[in-house]
Amino acid sequence: MRSQVTANQPKLALTVSLARDFAEIVRQQQPEKLDAWLKQASESGFQVWKNFAASLRQDYEAVRAALLYSWSNGPTEGHVNRLKSVKREMYGRANIDLLRQRLVIA
Repeated sequence: MRSQVTANQPKLALTVSLARDFAEIVRQQQPEKLDAWLKQASESGFQVWKNFAASLRQDYEAVRAALLYSWSNGPTEGHVNRLKSVKREMYGRANIDLLRQRLVIA
């Protein structure tokens, strides 16, 4: 079905290809393919891909590090989100002691 949709639409086929290639680079953590993909996206003729590639180049070291290392800040962000949610629920209802007690129990 996908090949039928993109068969007569070369621009769509290129866009789909760029999106899939980038997703594969991220999912498979393949930093060695990043530079070639950035070049291909920049030369694609689509402004959206040029802009995306330019934004990745602005923070190239961080993007490359994200592909090299499996380390994640997700658990920390989850705890911060939980803390902010509880704080929002209790806004104007109690003092810091009750907030602290509620977080320790959770």
